[in-house]
Amino acid sequence: MSTTERPRILVVGGGYVGLYAARRILKKMRYAEATVTVVDPRSYMTYQPFLPEAAAGSISPRHVVVPLRRVLPKAEVLTGRVTTIDQDRKVATVAPLVGEAYELPFDYLVIALGAVSRTFPIPGLAENGIGMKGIEEAIGLRNHVLEQLDKADSTTDEEIRRKALTFVFIGGGFAGAETVGEVEDMARDAAKYYPNVKREDMRFVLVDAADKILPEVGPKLGTYGKEHLESRGVEIHLSTSMDSCIDGHVVLKNGLEVDSNTIVWTAGVKPNPALARFGLPLGPRGHVDTSETLQVQGTDYIWAAGDNAQVPDMVGRKAGNPNAWCPPNAQHALRQAKVLGDNVISGMRGFPQKTYEHANKGAVAGLGLHKGVAMIVMGKMKIKLKGRLAWYMHRGYHGLAMPTWNRKIRIFADWTLGIFLKREVVSLGAMENPRDEFYEAAKPAPKPQDASAPSQKAKAS
Repeated sequence: MSTTERPRILVVGGGYVGLYAARRILKKMRYAEATVTVVDPRSYMTYQPFLPEAAAGSISPRHVVVPLRRVLPKAEVLTGRVTTIDQDRKVATVAPLVGEAYELPFDYLVIALGAVSRTFPIPGLAENGIGMKGIEEAIGLRNHVLEQLDKADSTTDEEIRRKALTFVFIGGGFAGAETVGEVEDMARDAAKYYPNVKREDMRFVLVDAADKILPEVGPKLGTYGKEHLESRGVEIHLSTSMDSCIDGHVVLKNGLEVDSNTIVWTAGVKPNPALARFGLPLGPRGHVDTSETLQVQGTDYIWAAGDNAQVPDMVGRKAGNPNAWCPPNAQHALRQAKVLGDNVISGMRGFPQKTYEHANKGAVAGLGLHKGVAMIVMGKMKIKLKGRLAWYMHRGYHGLAMPTWNRKIRIFADWTLGIFLKREVVSLGAMENPRDEFYEAAKPAPKPQDASAPSQKAKAS
C-alpha cells in the first residue's frame, strides 16, 4: 500500500463501474496528484452480459474477465473486502483474503459494489441452486450440464436419466432467457455425440413470476422470444414461482412438480447487502441514494453509480416522470462510470460537478446461436429486430462494450473460430473438486490386520 501523503481515492468494488471509473480517474489525473486504490474480493472484472455465452462454450471464460492489475497498472489493487466505513474519520476497514483486517484512510470515496443475486427463503434453493452472476458459476453450469448428459448416456435407470436431463431455469429476464437459450443450444449440439441421448429426451423449463419474459425489450419482442423458445421445446410457465426444490424435487405454485439435478436461479438482482454497513443514505430497495451528479446525497466526497446506486434518470424526468430512475444495465453503468470519474477529478480540484444524463439507446438479447431480439431507440423511433440480425446487433454491441482492446480482440477471435470449428462439448466436471483424484492416490493405505493378533471377538470370548 502507498505510504505517500497524496490524497487517496478509494474505489470500493472492481466491477464494471469500479474498473471504468478508476481508468477514467487515472487518465484525467495529473502526475502524482492522488493515489487510486481499488478494493475487491476478486482480482478481475467480469463482463456479465457474456456469461450465458461462456456457459454455452461460445466464448472462452478467460476472455470474459479483465485482470484489474493489468488494466490499472498505476493503481493500488487490494484483494479483499471493505467491511465498514467511518465517514467522520474518513477511514475504511479492509478485510484481506488472508491476515488481519486493517484500516485504510481515504479522502475521496467511490462506491461500486454492484449487485448480488436476489433470492428468497425457498426450501432447497441454497443447497441445489446455481447462480449466474460470476464466471465461476458460468463455467460450473457448463460442466454440470454436460456431466448430466454423461450420466444419462451411461445409465439404464430411467429415473436417473429423467432427473439428469431435466433443466429448470427460474427467472425470465435477460439473464434467464439468454441462459436457457444458450444452454439449450449447447445441449442440442452435444446430444449428437451421445448415442443414448436425444434432444427429445431433454426437458427445459423456464419459470417467471411475471406474465411475460424479456420485459426489457418490450411486449412484442418479449412475445416473440417466448414463442421462439417454445418452438425449440422450452416449457415456459409464467405468473408462477417456485415453492421448493428439496433434493432437486421442484414444486411450482401452479402445481407442476419435476425432478431435476439442474436448477438455475436468475430471478433478478439486489444491491450488495454490504451497503447497509457503510452508513450511507439508501433508497427503498437498498440502493445508495445519489444526486444527478452521482454524488451520494448529503456528501461532497462520496460518489456511487451502477447496480448499487439509485441514480435519477434526468431524460425521463424532463419528459414528465418525476420518479424516473436509471435501470441497472451495462449501458448506463459504462456512461455513469465516465461521468463519475470526471466528477471525482472535478471535486478534487474544486470545480463544478457534471450532471449525468443519458437517453436509453435500446436493448439487445441473444437466445442462442444466430437467434436474438433487439430494440434500438433512435430519438422517438423504435426499431425492433428479431432473429439473426438481432443476434448480430447483440454480439456487435457487447463485443464493442467489452473493456480493453485485448479482450475485444479475443472475444471476436472466439466468434470467428466458431464459424469454422464446432463447439467444444467436453465436460470438466472434476474441476469442482480437482484434488479428489490426487487425494485417493496419496492418502495412506489402511494397515493390514495382523493375522497373529487375536480378534476382538476372540478377546471377548
